[in-house]
Amino acid sequence: MAAKDDEATKQIFSRCLLSCLQINLWRCYINFIRRVNDKRGSEGLEETKKAFDFMLNYVGNDVASGPVWMDYIAFLKSMPVVTPQEESHRMTTVRKVYQKAILVPTNHVEQLWKDYENFENSVSRTLAKGLLSEYQPKFNSAKAVYRERKKYIDDIDWNMLAVPPTGSYKEEQQCMAWKRLLAFEKGNPQRIDATTANRRVTFTYEQCLMYLYHHPDIWYVYGMWHAKNGSMDSAIKIFQRAVKALPDSEVLKYAFAELEESRGAIQPAKTIYESLIAENASMTSLAHIQFIRFLRRTEGIEAARKYFLDARKLPSCTYHVYVAYATMAFCLDKDAKVAQSVFEAGLKRFMHEPGYILEYADFLCRLNDDRNVRALFERALSLLPPEESIEVWKRFAQFEQTYGDLSSMLKVEQRRKEALSRTSEDALSALENTLYDVVSRYSYMDLWPCSTKELDYLSRHEVCTISHVHLPCIFSKSYLDVTIKYQAQF
Repeated sequence: MAAKDDEATKQIFSRCLLSCLQINLWRCYINFIRRVNDKRGSEGLEETKKAFDFMLNYVGNDVASGPVWMDYIAFLKSMPVVTPQEESHRMTTVRKVYQKAILVPTNHVEQLWKDYENFENSVSRTLAKGLLSEYQPKFNSAKAVYRERKKYIDDIDWNMLAVPPTGSYKEEQQCMAWKRLLAFEKGNPQRIDATTANRRVTFTYEQCLMYLYHHPDIWYVYGMWHAKNGSMDSAIKIFQRAVKALPDSEVLKYAFAELEESRGAIQPAKTIYESLIAENASMTSLAHIQFIRFLRRTEGIEAARKYFLDARKLPSCTYHVYVAYATMAFCLDKDAKVAQSVFEAGLKRFMHEPGYILEYADFLCRLNDDRNVRALFERALSLLPPEESIEVWKRFAQFEQTYGDLSSMLKVEQRRKEALSRTSEDALSALENTLYDVVSRYSYMDLWPCSTKELDYLSRHEVCTISHVHLPCIFSKSYLDVTIKYQAQF
């Protein structure tokens, strides 16, 4: 602008105005437009008027937009007129702008009202009485809302830069300040019409994103707010901007796909799932699982099965994909045979995964197939090293408490102790039965066969015993975890 390079200036404004709803930038823009059109006569005045309308359409709801409204009114009053009809038209235009301005809760709303009173009285005192009495309550409401609005706005740092979340205290405070302001605007405290109220909320969200651009939760609630208000096209556009702003945010893409699916746009949703898989080739198990579920919902059993058969051949496929597909076959398709076949196929690849063993065991328990549950535990425990078998032994013991008799319960408990203490010569005393073992066998959910005081004593004694005999770290941690769990419940 200083170099009078108007074309370069226009290009810069075209890049930044709509993405930066900051009042000083827009005032800079209008000053530039006025200078450019200053000597173009009536055509230049019309261009300037259009620029004012354009600006107020975007930032007219800003709390600091009062001076802009006043500049626009002063500009309209200065426009030359020749005929009485032109004068009448100008007065009508000025009146309409005043009536819009006094409804916006800005820092100059009171001054605008005084100017409006003077304007109406200068035109016609008779007409002014009726118009002012009509708009007085609306002005009072805007003034009251401004005072409330200012409390929320004063908590916001308008010089904060849009950077990825760091988790700092100041950042958290700013997030909460913006959310409070958004909640205030959504409540429509001024009780204006829905269209105008929604424009204010949209403006506030857009301003918020200037500072919290890298926060996925802001994008999400903004998009869902549009969807909730029935503006699905606007919601889609917000999510498109969101995934472009945060290309590494998987959760935003899932939310976007969910929105597309909910409105029946199956192909766009499918495209999002496919992009998730393509962009995360090394970590796609979750994407595979969610895509299988999506295919099952939208295209049927066969499409889901076909994709699973392809996905399981990939090196990046983990046991989670097998568990998810087997669970889907069992719960949704009501096909226990297919589910068990999938679990069995997975054993060839994931026998070393305790998590997979436990999921398969849970499935067999739901079938009441206790014979195969025992066979699975025995098979897995014969292959797993002691340090990886802690949870499997624990589940085996719990299984026997439900499905076995007293003899089988005690045998599994003893075998568990032997297996987990095998690596330590000093752990022989830990093989002895303790009262703590009885507590473990005879507790149920949050019910315990002893008082809180007794439980606390036994827990501490058990930890001391473990420490004294120098049990392996894995064994000590197992009991410590149980102790912490017991104490937390009381």
